[in-house]
Amino acid sequence: MNYQHAFHAGSFADVHKHAVLARILVHLRNKPAAFRVIDTHAGAGRYDLFGPEPSRSGEWRSGIETVWDAAGQGEAAALLAPYRDAVAALNPGGTLRAYPGSPLIATSLLRPQDRLIACELEPRAAATLKAALRGDARAKVVTLDGWTALNAYVPPKERRGLVLVDPPFEAGSDFAKLSSTLTAAYRKWPTGIYLLWYPIKERDAPDALARRLKKAGLRGLLRCEINLGPPRADAGLVGSGLIVVNPPFKLDADLKVLLPALGRLFGPQATTTIDWLSAVR
Repeated sequence: MNYQHAFHAGSFADVHKHAVLARILVHLRNKPAAFRVIDTHAGAGRYDLFGPEPSRSGEWRSGIETVWDAAGQGEAAALLAPYRDAVAALNPGGTLRAYPGSPLIATSLLRPQDRLIACELEPRAAATLKAALRGDARAKVVTLDGWTALNAYVPPKERRGLVLVDPPFEAGSDFAKLSSTLTAAYRKWPTGIYLLWYPIKERDAPDALARRLKKAGLRGLLRCEINLGPPRADAGLVGSGLIVVNPPFKLDADLKVLLPALGRLFGPQATTTIDWLSAVR
């Protein structure tokens, strides 16, 4: 995909990913014990939506801008509120200009006893991320390859938490690497929550990823996708997919309300699916 995240900050895929991330963190907060978030491909942490890359792509206007402008009420709006609050914290004047990456979404929902490890190898993005998280004792930025980090930091000492795996998919092998590396981490920490994001341009690679994870014996695989149109090989990014390993109790119920609401905001052609690839033990 030659994925440079600044072009896609605030896109429909970001909204999908970060809204689900926020829901998982809300569920983790329901128990008093500390938890840890491990963000394997953290990015820059904060994005100027009027900067060169977002201005050039304009993807945020059909993503976060539609959510920002929507006058939400009801159950879906309540489920989306923790995510919207994280975005609002970067835009105190009420005008949407900045977008938080996953590390800032995470820190907005951490309690004093919780911790974040954010991994970013690209020097400029890592420097920006360190500046965005400077002064927050709960967060640590490490300049480490995300694939290495996925195994290096599990299990965390808290024994509770979430690993977010959001690779750039610059190489065609990233789908296969995602399944093999995640399976190895799962063997070390089978009770952890893992949130995997993948792009949808066509069905072959996403469906092969699902088959490999099922074949590897991972339990509790919940998949949810948003598609803006029919996937095909010659199209750009038309869909966003997430697989949650060991999802919190009732997350699937949350998603059955939240995803259709997001789909309606993203356009009349948008479709959403939620299904279990394998059951919880």
